Amino acid sequence: MAEANEIRNKVAESTLITFNLEDLYQVGERKSFDLKDFLFEGLILREKDYRQALKDFDWTVYRDAFVNIQCSADAIVPQWAFMLAATYLQPVAKRVVMGNLETLETVLYQEALAGIELEQFRDERVIVKGCSKYPVPTSAYVEFVSRLLPISKAVMYGEACSTVPLFKR
Repeated sequence: MAEANEIRNKVAESTLITFNLEDLYQVGERKSFDLKDFLFEGLILREKDYRQALKDFDWTVYRDAFVNIQCSADAIVPQWAFMLAATYLQPVAKRVVMGNLETLETVLYQEALAGIELEQFRDERVIVKGCSKYPVPTSAYVEFVSRLLPISKAVMYGEACSTVPLFKR
């Protein structure tokens, strides 16, 4: 029998499952490929010059990187120009995504979340850990909690010692 003054770790004794989204972070360099660097006078895409510039470009700088393709200039760029850049990037990069760096992280997390076996959370009380050393986009938290709602008993956010309740069935 426990003494009246005994200190108990109620968190350790609980049946809570803590899930840390940063565990899904895909380690690797993130790089941007910006079409603005290939525009004539920063405004116009000239097909012949663009094709030659891509052909002559050293694509090894993107080797094994997660790459987002974007155009940060205020220019009208045809869709095929992004697609053509992707044909050069895909063989060297780990992953190529159209959009900014935030879009890249969102896509990487969506792919990782799609691979999670959700049955482990059925009828369980789940804490989605908050703080992390890697950037976890808000979209990943929303995606994960949306997947948990139909199957879990309760969903909380934060740390076991101080959670914010989000859902309880």
